[in-house]
Amino acid sequence: MMFTTRPTLQGTFGMVSSTHWLASQAAMGILERGGNAFDAAVTAGFVLHVVEPHLNGPAGEVPAIVATAADPAPKVLCGQGPAPAGATIAHFRSLGMDLIPGAGPLAAAVPGAVDAWLLLLRDHGTFPLAEVLEPAIGYAGAGHPLVGRVGATVASVQDLFEEHWPTSAQLWLRGGRPPAAGELFTNPAYARTLRGLVDAGRAAGGDREAQIEAARRAWREGFVAEAVDRFSRQPFQDSSGTPHAGLVTGADMAAYSATWEEPVTLDWNGWTVAKTGFWGQGPVLLETLAVLDALGDPAAYDPGTAAGIHAQAEALKLAFADREAWYGDVPVPAKALLSPEYARERAALIGDRASTRLRPGRPEGADPRLPAHVRHGAEERAGSTDPTTGEPTVRADGVTRGDTCHVDVVDRWGNMISATPSGGWLQSSPTIPDLGFPLGSRLQMLWLEEGLASSLAPGRRPRTTLSPTMVHRDGEPVMACGTPGGDQQDQWQLVFLLRHLAGGQSLQEAIDAPMWHTASLPASFYPRGFEPGVLVVEDRVGEDVRAALRSYGHEVRLADPWSLGRLCAVTRDPATGVLAAGANPRGMQGYACGR
Repeated sequence: MMFTTRPTLQGTFGMVSSTHWLASQAAMGILERGGNAFDAAVTAGFVLHVVEPHLNGPAGEVPAIVATAADPAPKVLCGQGPAPAGATIAHFRSLGMDLIPGAGPLAAAVPGAVDAWLLLLRDHGTFPLAEVLEPAIGYAGAGHPLVGRVGATVASVQDLFEEHWPTSAQLWLRGGRPPAAGELFTNPAYARTLRGLVDAGRAAGGDREAQIEAARRAWREGFVAEAVDRFSRQPFQDSSGTPHAGLVTGADMAAYSATWEEPVTLDWNGWTVAKTGFWGQGPVLLETLAVLDALGDPAAYDPGTAAGIHAQAEALKLAFADREAWYGDVPVPAKALLSPEYARERAALIGDRASTRLRPGRPEGADPRLPAHVRHGAEERAGSTDPTTGEPTVRADGVTRGDTCHVDVVDRWGNMISATPSGGWLQSSPTIPDLGFPLGSRLQMLWLEEGLASSLAPGRRPRTTLSPTMVHRDGEPVMACGTPGGDQQDQWQLVFLLRHLAGGQSLQEAIDAPMWHTASLPASFYPRGFEPGVLVVEDRVGEDVRAALRSYGHEVRLADPWSLGRLCAVTRDPATGVLAAGANPRGMQGYACGR
């Protein structure tokens, strides 16, 4: 029995795990009143917009993977909005830019999160819109005690708000200061926005689905889209240091709809692991598992030993190199990238020395193409934001790395969901005063270079880092999990899955054990840095393991003892109906609840 910070929860009624205790308990309240896992997840999603505004917002995005009791096969809900119609490489180049800014209106994709949550509620939920939105409306209108990280984030961008983003200063710098930890905070404008969606639904009559569709129209074509259109046309300073107007219009809002898609899956040691498509980074996890399997060495599965960490880090580097060359919202050689033959070919590249090179493969014999910025960064160590912390890094100009939330829910009927909402951060763009939230900055993950898998193009989804996971066994969903962390999401999930599925640790043991990740990959966030050979480890990892890793050639960088990884997870045993949940103690925010 390993040390854990809290027990793995078990029960038979329902389980919720999320990155904030208020979201977890609000979702559990829906389950207690007879709602299903999807009603509960939507409730949690809207609460997270309010209580973790530095980690996600209504104008952000959310991918999710769901399995229903009626149809246990996994399905992907894509709430990743695309580049607006005016977002062309030529436009950004005309502004003298080589990279899309990491903050400001110009970096905004079309908002996707709210439409996706409402589509989920329409298709798989059972509760009316008003009841699902009630907790978020209450927290926004009557207030909630802020976690300390919100105030710290506001403090980091206080000068930007005061000098350039006055609408954000009005909301977040009341009395001329950032909000204090535990301070009761209200967002009346966002409460009015949510009430406006409810009112639009009620005006459509008594039918539940008609109400939800009316709220979607109010968001995409009505008062929300109109406010976005008006505000987006105003120039504000972005991380380029120059004011620019945004590109998202009401027409872009009206043209967008969240979608249902098939997942990408890998059968691995009796488990089927489901991820989003190659428009996100999720298949990195599948490629890495396939390469580890191809190594044929049981020691490669242990994330607590130097040999295991070395093998896993090297496999991750190979998968992330493929992400850079091949992944995007374009046709991708998916079958080849996940084939056993390709995995064996990639596994043969792993030796007893840490690689400092970026080595994308040649699926189907095709030559990889890397962005010029990445090629140069691979040759010269490019400046990267601090990779040693599991908390988001926020610069004074609003540029952010790694901000995300997560929620998993399973109910007594066997419905299950894993969702990773993010974007639309309070520091990503100026607050739209009529709505109470800013636009996002996800376009920064696209390149201003033609012919790449992730080149900017109107209507193209950014290659997101958001990466929920669902695991099946014998055709039945048995686990949903995920974590915040940007480029680290699939790295930390790999370690968790190896501990739990291969190593037999309980959910909480696998979450609490010391964590690590590699920084030897091109960052997805502006300014797109690269740190060859760097391996970041919590200093709870033993000195003997660290010394052995250095002997492999890794540049070991120590992080604080409880700083890496913010996992959430729920499970269901189809044979017994027993449910379980675990949640991350790092950051003192994540909680699981259930019975």
